Amino acid sequence: APDQPSAPPATASQSGGCGVAGGRMTDTRRRVKVYTLNEDRQWDDRGTGHVSSCYVERLKGMSLLVRAESDGSLLLESKINPNTAYQKQQDTLIVWSEAENYDLALSFQEKAGCDEIWEKICQVQGKDPSVDITQDLVDESEEERFDDMSSPGLELPSCELSRLEEIAELVASSLPSPLRREKLALALENEGYIKKLLEIFHVCEDLENIEGLHHLYEIIKGIFLLNRTALFEVMFSEECIMDVIGCLEYDPSLSQSRKHREFLTKTAKFKEVIPISDPELKQKIHQTYRVQYIQDMVLPTPSVFEENMLSTLHSFIFFNKVEIVGMLQEDEKFLTDLFAQLTDEATDEEKRQELVNFLKEFCAFSQTLQPQNRDAFFKTLSNMGILPALEVILGMDDAQVRSAATDIFSYLVEYNPSMVREFVMQEAQQNDDDILLINLIIEHMICDTDPELGGAVLLMGLLRTLVDPENMLATANKTEKTEFLGFFYKHCMHVLTAPLLANTTEDKPSKDDFQTAQLLALILELLTFCVEHHTYHIKNYIINKDILRRVLVLMASKHAFLALCALRFKRKIIGLKDEFYNRYIMKSFLFEPVVKAFLNNGSRYNLMNSAIIEMFEFIRVEDIKSLTAHVIENYWKALEDVDYVQTFKGLKLRFEQQRERQDNPKLDSMRSILRNHRYRRDARTLEDEEEMWFNTDEDDMEDGEAVVPPSDKPKNDEDIMDPISKFMERKKLKESEEKEVLLKTNLSGRQSPSFKLSFSSGTKSNLTSQSSASNLPGSPGSPGSPGSPGSPGSVSKSTSQMAAITTKGGLVGLVDYPDDDEEDDEDEDKEETLPLSKKAKLESS
Repeated sequence: APDQPSAPPATASQSGGCGVAGGRMTDTRRRVKVYTLNEDRQWDDRGTGHVSSCYVERLKGMSLLVRAESDGSLLLESKINPNTAYQKQQDTLIVWSEAENYDLALSFQEKAGCDEIWEKICQVQGKDPSVDITQDLVDESEEERFDDMSSPGLELPSCELSRLEEIAELVASSLPSPLRREKLALALENEGYIKKLLEIFHVCEDLENIEGLHHLYEIIKGIFLLNRTALFEVMFSEECIMDVIGCLEYDPSLSQSRKHREFLTKTAKFKEVIPISDPELKQKIHQTYRVQYIQDMVLPTPSVFEENMLSTLHSFIFFNKVEIVGMLQEDEKFLTDLFAQLTDEATDEEKRQELVNFLKEFCAFSQTLQPQNRDAFFKTLSNMGILPALEVILGMDDAQVRSAATDIFSYLVEYNPSMVREFVMQEAQQNDDDILLINLIIEHMICDTDPELGGAVLLMGLLRTLVDPENMLATANKTEKTEFLGFFYKHCMHVLTAPLLANTTEDKPSKDDFQTAQLLALILELLTFCVEHHTYHIKNYIINKDILRRVLVLMASKHAFLALCALRFKRKIIGLKDEFYNRYIMKSFLFEPVVKAFLNNGSRYNLMNSAIIEMFEFIRVEDIKSLTAHVIENYWKALEDVDYVQTFKGLKLRFEQQRERQDNPKLDSMRSILRNHRYRRDARTLEDEEEMWFNTDEDDMEDGEAVVPPSDKPKNDEDIMDPISKFMERKKLKESEEKEVLLKTNLSGRQSPSFKLSFSSGTKSNLTSQSSASNLPGSPGSPGSPGSPGSPGSVSKSTSQMAAITTKGGLVGLVDYPDDDEEDDEDEDKEETLPLSKKAKLESS
């Protein structure tokens, strides 16, 4: 943000300019962090900037403004509302509720800046700056406030054992009213009342006065709900906190008292894995642990009505953690010793375990830091050698230590995956594959002993993040994707696929227990992700290692989820429509396990049935010619009786159309031109189109397209019309055979009794075709041995209805439209008339 002017800021009435009470201040004094409280009652950092106060015309009042120090943008604009309760906490925090369920906090770098803004807030609200909370007192005069404060209802009874019940009732009756809560809190502060109550607590324990202890529980719990920082600072002091916890052991709703103090003093031991020399830091760690324990274990779960009353407690813990991380990070000697001992081979196992647990907690605390401080934090850890240290830790036998190391690794991957990638590529130059960090992670995933594989799921997610090209960087000099994926497939992929390859050496999985199936499903999930995102790296690996064939062995698993994972892997490959993959699938006959699983599934209407049919339907709809031919030539006998869906008969029809085109490519081109008139979608008339057709120069037409000769070459007319005549003759000859095929197709004769998936007879699937040039004999999509033109069933009645040529922008391409069986008769008439019309036109010219 720009510096303030050197002169003292003018008042709002003089110039309307913004300033801060107290005149010109230095940048650090005005420097603040803005926090908002999220739905999980955690503080979210909204940025760092410089605060000022000024009159905002739009808001009609004095307001707090915070401008970002990075770009001067407005982080906060909040009117100082006379009815809003502001709280000053820990000398450098101001907290308030902007609206219901929307809490804000300003964290000042310096106490002086906080005091001056607090004075401005108190000035606007007419409050004494010595208080650390303001409340809704707009309609009350000073006299009324004084009278109310001195009223008997809010006078604290003398702190005596006999009056504990009266004190508890007073606290309980004050909680519903914000005004009474504030007055009660001020009275408790001013009279040192909490320490007196804790003295009575000792008396009650010595006398075993259970009734008195129950009253003390209610009183201390009520004081927590006052949500007052000044009271927390007294209760959480070294002198008082254990007695406060003691009071909270005697919950009247429980038959027996809890043993919280015993746990904190005897069970929970504070271990200094590295000696902490700063006594303030040590005290802050103790305090934070105990307050966190009170919040999580001692206080009852707040009701809907009480939840906001503990917001100050959340804030107290949050900012304590921020302070602890900052103090530890600044202690260079401490961090140096920590990492030196972590990586020292002489460090014993128990000591290393303590160091790892400390580092895990340290990283967890770092999540409270604002983004720029978190950047510095992880950069410091990286420079200290956290990744080599993790490599040492992950090689240990202790499962707890490895688990903690995994958690630390997850923090690093989520924060900066590129940093992790750079490290593992560098270490690959010095180390064997077996001890690479990523391979250690993969091994821990594979060897997870948890029956539910909780750890393996977490590690698989981290691996997926690391191999995801979406978060990889690309610079002018190098591409992280190319470098890292090259490294990963060379050094790591064989470790990942080892369990898969070991379990698929036979026709069915050698181990098929639930835990193994879960692990293989996780591996397949990652491999499927790689197929989708890694292009040629995974393609080379799958084809060279014959991975798909091994994966499809899992189709025979008794666990349906694993068989479906294997099918999904193949479906992802087919979805790429890559001829390299297609040739590999055909060469190895990799549809056989799928067809076998389909037939074994029988007529059951389940996910396996639907998924397999969807795969074949995709091949049909997308007209993947090579796979269509392969499936029909090799598996038609097994699939021809499936008639509750039209998918397989549609594939057969595709196949027959391909063979027809290969038998007579010139006819196919001619038929395509004729079909263009039947399904024209532009506004031109038939005559206009024919004029354009006759005016087309022969030289403009490419091989495989329809060539229309000029009218001075009548001998070519016969060449063109002859195949049409032959086609029409052949069509009539086979009419009876085709009617039988269509009847069988449409009636769905073998419909499964358990479910109905047959399409209605009035609707045919949309069939697409590619350019006729691609269907010539010898093209990649053509079958190896086309059948004879006259073979039964090789031409369907719909054959001549499948392809049409459309011109757009000078390009010639094939377009398909759905046919309706209901219009068959009308279509046949058109098929007859259009060629005759064309012939008449040719002869007349």
